[in-house]
Amino acid sequence: MSDPIKHECGVVLLRLLKPLEYYLSHYGTPFYGLNKLYLLMEKQHNRGQDGAGAGCIKFDVRPGSRYMNRIRSNKTNPIKDIFEQIHGNIHNATKQYPDRLKDIDWLKNNQDFTGELFMGHLRYGTFGRNRVEYCHPFQRENNWMSKNLMIAGNFNLTNVDELFDSLVDIGQHPSETSDTVTILEKMGHFLDDENEDLYRRFKKEGYTKKEISPLIARDLDLARVLSNTGKYWDGGYVVAGMVGHGDAFVMRDPNGIRPAFYYRDDEVAVVASERPAIQTAFNVPLDSIAEIRPGHALIIKRDGRVEEKPCKEPEKQVACSFERIYFSRGTDADIYQERKRLGRQLVPAILKTIHYDFDHTIFSYIPNTAIAAFKGMVEGLNDFCDVIKKDRILNMQGSNDPEKLEQILALRPRVDQVAVKDAKLRTFITEDMKRDELVAHVYDVTYGLVREGVDNLVVIDDSIVRGTTLKQSIVRMLDRLGPKSIVIVSSAPQIRYPDCYGIDMTKLGDFIAFRAALELLKDTGREDVINKVYKECKEQLKRPANEVENVVRDIYRPFRPEEISARIAEMLHPPEVKAKLEIVYQTIEDLHAACPNHKGDWYFTGNYPTPGGNKVAVRSFVNYIEGRNERAY
Repeated sequence: MSDPIKHECGVVLLRLLKPLEYYLSHYGTPFYGLNKLYLLMEKQHNRGQDGAGAGCIKFDVRPGSRYMNRIRSNKTNPIKDIFEQIHGNIHNATKQYPDRLKDIDWLKNNQDFTGELFMGHLRYGTFGRNRVEYCHPFQRENNWMSKNLMIAGNFNLTNVDELFDSLVDIGQHPSETSDTVTILEKMGHFLDDENEDLYRRFKKEGYTKKEISPLIARDLDLARVLSNTGKYWDGGYVVAGMVGHGDAFVMRDPNGIRPAFYYRDDEVAVVASERPAIQTAFNVPLDSIAEIRPGHALIIKRDGRVEEKPCKEPEKQVACSFERIYFSRGTDADIYQERKRLGRQLVPAILKTIHYDFDHTIFSYIPNTAIAAFKGMVEGLNDFCDVIKKDRILNMQGSNDPEKLEQILALRPRVDQVAVKDAKLRTFITEDMKRDELVAHVYDVTYGLVREGVDNLVVIDDSIVRGTTLKQSIVRMLDRLGPKSIVIVSSAPQIRYPDCYGIDMTKLGDFIAFRAALELLKDTGREDVINKVYKECKEQLKRPANEVENVVRDIYRPFRPEEISARIAEMLHPPEVKAKLEIVYQTIEDLHAACPNHKGDWYFTGNYPTPGGNKVAVRSFVNYIEGRNERAY
């Protein structure tokens, strides 16, 4: 993605199902769980580089010993930082007595992160400053083990204000209005209720207070706690949690917007945001990993039982398609093939744009995350060439002219790498006055490939959000090669609407497609549409959230996608660039054909899966018209 956007945090939950002595004897280390946690987090570092955090619960430690551990970091390399701290503390405590590394009892009672239950989180900050206090896990402490709670998640809720008010209504005084704190306190409230109900039950049955604690831990119904907690949540979420006595869970939203995969055998139970992380960490086959069903929670009890239980009625399945286009690692078996299909689907539109001129066109990609789509595009181009060659050979009607045959067989797409990102230069760009000039040199180009004034240059990208990097850097950089025309191809459709489920795309004014539509309305004498939509949006905001309609779609209704694409090309064409600029977008239909199991497309179509999404779109439009540069939820 040439436009950097923040998105989609990463989550890990890992439960060791055997005593630590087992892992010491079988794998030669008491830190088997900690090492796997590091690997699972590192293999998902694409999901968060603003911060990271880890948590651990130790079973059967002596009273007075800390059994819940947590560490968070917002350093430049947060994963490295937290694990260097953990291992550094262990090394300092055992360097004089190395035999302690094999003493499980000593380790559990004296060293942090030597437990059986682990949690990891990688943060991309879509809201809030990048302070360590914003990093997960978040913790709610209590002297009763079964009331302690630690959570981490990949989520955004659209109705945080209403949920916050509900906490105030029951007498709480939360310190923040963020969705993380709201979720933690709401969940903590129902966890307290569950504890109190069980306490009263066992007290009535004649058990002593000391006897009641383990009984509460045994019978605590996490599915009920989660069902009560999430009853009124509106958003996309995967929330992982650990309760002090050893129960754990991962809960997924009822639309399946956010991803969550799990694997279990007789040694471990593990959940992660991405499937390849589990495959790599445990060297297990693809078909052994399952996806947590929408509206369900994977619950791991202290005694090792693992169950998937319903917590909220599943709704229309609209898993986020951006996960497939860009966010998730391309090493996932299905995602890799889907990205290739996205590239292949674009071939007809590309051929039409270049007038089927293979002899004078070079095909390439930018940035590296677009490689899979590029490969699919090239395969589609080669298939087209094969059809043409076959027809031409058949039309030779038995002619044995070697020169003509050689010309026919020579038909193939010209494929080259025309741009390479200069990562070191990017870190140098700090002065605002010179930023535009320097940004133009973020990418290096390969000289000598393009015939100046003769060749077209087709470059595929994952998506175009704001268009800033295209205009300031990529188009200018490609123009230095002297092409006759530059064609930027987006494997994603036009991004027209804000996201409110975890992607940092919240302001309509940031989207080049939205700005292009407004320009077209003004140029065609239809400014009344803008005023009409604004008034309708103001009226929509007076309605209850579940009755709000996304009337912002009327902004785009007068124009075909191709008209908007053409205007975008005009807007992103720097005046000093000599080459003609054209932009080709994926269609919605082809997106769904390429990613058939991930129908979430609200940022392209405005079809939000929850009522809160419509409200966010409407409020975002009002914010834009009224000049408020703020997110809409």
